[in-house]
Amino acid sequence: MTDTFASRIAALRNDPATALLRRSLDFYYGDPERDAKMDAFYSRFVTSGDLVFDIGSHVGDHIGSFRRLGARVVAVEPQPVCLRALRAIYAGDDQVTVVEAACGAVAARVRFHVNSANPTVSTASSHFVRAAEGAGGWEGQVWDSEIEVPVVTFDALMDRYGVPTFAKIDVEGFEDAVLAGLSRPLPALSFEFTTIARAVAHRCLDRLTALGFDGFDVALGDDKSMTFQRWMSADDMAAHLLALPHDANSGDVYCVSRDVAATSHDPSGVAGHQ
Repeated sequence: MTDTFASRIAALRNDPATALLRRSLDFYYGDPERDAKMDAFYSRFVTSGDLVFDIGSHVGDHIGSFRRLGARVVAVEPQPVCLRALRAIYAGDDQVTVVEAACGAVAARVRFHVNSANPTVSTASSHFVRAAEGAGGWEGQVWDSEIEVPVVTFDALMDRYGVPTFAKIDVEGFEDAVLAGLSRPLPALSFEFTTIARAVAHRCLDRLTALGFDGFDVALGDDKSMTFQRWMSADDMAAHLLALPHDANSGDVYCVSRDVAATSHDPSGVAGHQ
């Protein structure tokens, strides 16, 4: 982390306007070992000059990894406090474009449920909020306010910025809506799943199969390590997610298009990004 970058993070930690993000800033920034592991993991999908979409950027630690790998990044984030942080951290970086919106099925406006004490789980999905009520591991989570935010579709992002080599989708139970707004394939993407909303993940898998994605693997929690180290079918991945214990909580499913899966059977080295 450069001195300038570190000073921006430090300023945000001490800024009353971003005080609610202090826990996230402490966790996601300032750990060189975590950064190196993230960079090594994403290097199988991303290389210098690529375009990456980061949908649900939060405080932007994934943007940092994609930028260290030399990619241009379009960061999509609807929360004002997170937008303030992103614009401060990546100020002056013309390879990072911040889009102030949620990503969803249609261009419109949506009610966004804000968890002020834990903004990382704020969501556009009312179903997700209801699923968390009384669920183990979600005790004490309160979505205490709502804001109205604009919605941009995945297709509209591609029309404006181009087709990304990779997209990360992490939007707390709204992932199926994001993919409903995608009608064209791209080489690879990831989407978050949670064990309180497994049906969302199954809808994502169905949508991705229809779009031509043919290889799937999964990393649990914040661990950047593939579970199977091979591309599985959507049916096998759906069965695996269904069988996970509740306390697995969450993770990210990684997906590659049919052409990529056919030439790369090992997720440790995606074709073209060895």
